[in-house]
Amino acid sequence: MQNELAYSARDSFAVSPGHTLVIPRRHVDSFFDLTSEEVNACKELIDKERALLDKEFNPDGYNIGVNIGQAAGQSIFHVHIHMIPRYQGDVENPQGGVRHVIPKNAHYKR
Repeated sequence: MQNELAYSARDSFAVSPGHTLVIPRRHVDSFFDLTSEEVNACKELIDKERALLDKEFNPDGYNIGVNIGQAAGQSIFHVHIHMIPRYQGDVENPQGGVRHVIPKNAHYKR
């Protein structure tokens, strides 16, 4: 899928069925360097991909994220947005979601 400013593709190293990347066409390292037009173009593809993923894979939820900088785990220095479909039971306890990037802080009580 594509538009003038971005495109999407399935992740070659998918962490779950349907894991998709949304990638701006202009080369920048950081999400923070995208223009508002590029962010909107990416959001348009996220919405369209979600409709396709919902139909094809029927996930129970999603994690959407961007790694910015080496300390955050960025290994490809061209910004890309991960759409990770989530499925009931894919992990023992999903509480904390993206907080699992720092495992000791992932689980919390309110």
